[in-house]
Amino acid sequence: MAVPKKRKSRSRSRMTRAVWMASARVPSLVKCAHCSARKPSHAVCPECGWYAGRQVMKVDTD
Repeated sequence: MAVPKKRKSRSRSRMTRAVWMASARVPSLVKCAHCSARKPSHAVCPECGWYAGRQVMKVDTD
C-alpha cells in the first residue's frame, strides 16, 4: 500500500477537498435523446418519461 513520504500542507489538503466538494454539488445534466429536455444523467426524463430508448413512465401533459 502506498504511503506518502511528506505530510500534505493544510492549504493543499483544503484545495483538494474544495475541488471535490464543488464537483459533488453540481448536478450533471444531459440532453434527453427523445425530447431534448435537460435531465439528470442515468434517470428517467421528467418531461417525456423515456429512459434507455423506451418509455418507462407515463407523464401527464396538463
